[in-house]
Amino acid sequence: MKYIKDHENLSQKSVLLRLDLNVPLKNGLITDKTRIDKILPIINFLLSKNSRIIVVSHVGRPNGKKNSDLSMRPICEYLEKKIKKKIKLVSDNIFRLEKDDLFKEKFDEIICLENIRFYEKEEKNDTSLAKQLAGLADLFVNDAFSCSHRAHTSICKITEFLPSFAGLQLEAELSALKKVTSEIVKPITCIIGGSKISTKIGIIKNLIPKFNNIIIVGGMANNVLNYKGNQIGKSVKEKNCEKIIEEIFETSKQYSCSIIYPVDVLVGKTVNSVSKVKVLDEIDNDDLILDIGPKTIDTIKKVIENSETVLWNGPAGYFENPNFANGSHEIAKAIIKKNKKKSIYSVVGGGDTIALINGIGAIRDFNFVSTAGGAFLEYLEGKDLPGIKALG
Repeated sequence: MKYIKDHENLSQKSVLLRLDLNVPLKNGLITDKTRIDKILPIINFLLSKNSRIIVVSHVGRPNGKKNSDLSMRPICEYLEKKIKKKIKLVSDNIFRLEKDDLFKEKFDEIICLENIRFYEKEEKNDTSLAKQLAGLADLFVNDAFSCSHRAHTSICKITEFLPSFAGLQLEAELSALKKVTSEIVKPITCIIGGSKISTKIGIIKNLIPKFNNIIIVGGMANNVLNYKGNQIGKSVKEKNCEKIIEEIFETSKQYSCSIIYPVDVLVGKTVNSVSKVKVLDEIDNDDLILDIGPKTIDTIKKVIENSETVLWNGPAGYFENPNFANGSHEIAKAIIKKNKKKSIYSVVGGGDTIALINGIGAIRDFNFVSTAGGAFLEYLEGKDLPGIKALG
C-alpha cells in the first residue's frame, strides 16, 4: 500500500479525495461533527502541498436519487469555517463534468462534488462512473476507512484508473487496529458490549486466540447470564444463542482466554427508573438489567490495571439514563487513568461508545477513537475490506 504522505510532488496535482462525511443531519444542521473533525488533517496536509482537492463523499441513503435533504451543502459550510477556506459545491451531473470545469477561478483550492450516492452506479462498483471520476483528477486518495468495507465505485473501482494512495486517517485507523490484532502488546483485553451477541460473535471468535481477557457487558451479557442459569427478568435477550455462547466458552478454554461477565447488576422496572444494585440471585421477574454493578466494576478495573492494551466496543449499560451510566463511566476512567501514565494502548470504537466518551469530554483521552462502525467491526472479525484490498 502506498501512502499519500510519502508522495514527493503534490503541487498543483488534482487529488480525488474520498472522505466519509456521512454525518447525522437534522433540519439541515449537523448534530455530530466528529467525523468531519477527523478528516481535517488530510485537508490541511494537501493544502500545505498546494494540491487541488476534489472531495467525494456521501450522506445517508438516497438510493441513487437526488434528495435535497441529503445534500453536502451544510457539511461544506461547516468545513469552510473549520479550515477558513472557500469550498465550491459542484451539483452538476458528474457525467457532464470535465477536468477543466473544476478549478476555473484563480483561488479555487477545494471542490466538493455533490453526494456521490445520488448516482445509483456508486453502490454498484461501476466502471463507467469510475472512469468519469478518474478523468477529473491526477491521483486518488482514500481517507475513508469507515467506508472501506463497501465495494463501491469511489472506494474500489476508482483505484483501477488512477494512482491510488492511503490517506492520513486511514493510515491511523489501520495502525491502531493492527496494535489490537496483529502487533499486540500483552496482556490485552477486549471490553465488548451491545444488545446482540450474534452480531459480535465473529469478533469474539477471532479475538479469543489473541486476547488474554474478553469482558462481555451491555445487553449481550444478559444472554451469558441466562445461559449460566441466572434469572434476568424482562431484560433484553436474544433468542437461540445457547450454541454461540457454548462455543465462546469452549474456545476460550482452548486458548486460555478469560471470559468475564457481570456478577452483580443495576436494575430498574423501566429504562427511566432509578437504579438499584442486585446480585444475580435477587433479580425479579419484572426487573430490567440496565448496567453492571459495583463488584463487576471492581473486577473490570483490576483487569484494565493489569493490561497493556485494551479494545473497547460497546457501553456497559443504558447510559442514556444517567442512573445507568456509572459502569461505562468507570470503565472510561480506569482506561484514562492508565493512559495518563502512558502504561496502556487504548482503542475505542462504536457509535454508542463514542457518544458516551464525547458526553464526558474524554474523546482525546484515548490513544485512538475510531468512527468507522461497520469497517471497524469487520476488520476485527478478520475480514478483508474491499477498499483496503484495492489500495494494495
